[in-house]
Amino acid sequence: MRPILKSNKLDDVCYEIRGPAMEKARQMEEEGHKIIKLNIGNLAVFGFDPPDEIVHDMIRNMHGAAGYTDSKGMFAPRKAVMHYTQEKNISGVTIEDIYLGNGASELIVMAMNGLLNNGDEVLVPAPDYPLWTAAVSLSGGNPVHYICDEQAGWMPDVEDMRRKITSNTKAIVVINPNNPTGALYPREVLLDIIELARQHQLIVLADEIYDKTLYDEEEHVSMASLADDVLFITLNGLSKNYRACGYRAGWMVVSGEKRHAKDYIDGLNMLASMRLCANAPGQFAIQTALGGYQSINDLVGPGGRLLKQRDLAHKLLTDIPGVTCVKPKAALYMFPRLDPVMYPIADDQQFACELLSEEKVLIVQGTGFNWIAPDHFRLVFLPNSDDLSDACGRIARFLDGYRRRHGRG
Repeated sequence: MRPILKSNKLDDVCYEIRGPAMEKARQMEEEGHKIIKLNIGNLAVFGFDPPDEIVHDMIRNMHGAAGYTDSKGMFAPRKAVMHYTQEKNISGVTIEDIYLGNGASELIVMAMNGLLNNGDEVLVPAPDYPLWTAAVSLSGGNPVHYICDEQAGWMPDVEDMRRKITSNTKAIVVINPNNPTGALYPREVLLDIIELARQHQLIVLADEIYDKTLYDEEEHVSMASLADDVLFITLNGLSKNYRACGYRAGWMVVSGEKRHAKDYIDGLNMLASMRLCANAPGQFAIQTALGGYQSINDLVGPGGRLLKQRDLAHKLLTDIPGVTCVKPKAALYMFPRLDPVMYPIADDQQFACELLSEEKVLIVQGTGFNWIAPDHFRLVFLPNSDDLSDACGRIARFLDGYRRRHGRG
């Protein structure tokens, strides 16, 4: 019989966070091995529960969740998001500028589908959260990766952005706070990017899903609060700040220079209608979450579990010979660098699989985040301190063996 092939639109689409190493880990678990999974920011499996009031409000409202909602979402949670944009100093946002989605991920794909024609280009950071690159490719566009500079604390290289803008460039993606590096961008950097967008009439797509997961009393500045003459698409949700990944409750806000974007906004409205609506139970969680006690502050503040685990993971990793890591100011991840002289890695996916086989620790290789060289990996620091110490100890043991095997011991 003739083979049934996947669409060629998927040729340039990958999502290594759930890639081959994850499949290998699944097989090993079926064989009875216990795997320490440091590959995904899935908070619930590490004992980070959503606030009780969110759970209780969802349960109380479940009787009203059976029908379709407005295609953009229910009024009350969209109103709560509107108030949140006001808290973030984003001006001019109305209820009609807000779209609720099945997580921010669905809305990222919607924003790209509505914007791109074949051959259009979007500037995407390297390293990036790979859904962005995949969404651009799947929408017929070409992702063009601009460098974030590790030597500058993983700040975006604005001059590299400038060099890569062409007549086909439609938008710039900014992930702030950043996944996978944990970098948090200051106002000055954001203003430089906005000026670039202004000069070239580009849309700014701002992924701000970790905007409350901040350490060391850092503050997050929403890009859309810094200008009103550029079109901004801001994405956020409950997955990370409120430990509610499975609720699939996210939102997208259109702000700034909307007057010349009517046709694009009509396209977004069409796409929102085509998927009928976001899941209703998740929508019921949004108003309670945004208006309730912000328990994330207890986790990231002095004595908080996330803060302690960040500090522990950073120390344990950087104590390993040849491993350096910019200490994250935000989010749930580290993106350490392996000295290529001490660790001559040719294929970092194979490197990750070897670590998994030998030490039962699952990480994601750096090239899975569209990084340019096989010299980084990402891990989450969500396990409790004992498990995190165990995992980092296993990584240290594996790296010691790797150095010896390659004559670098």
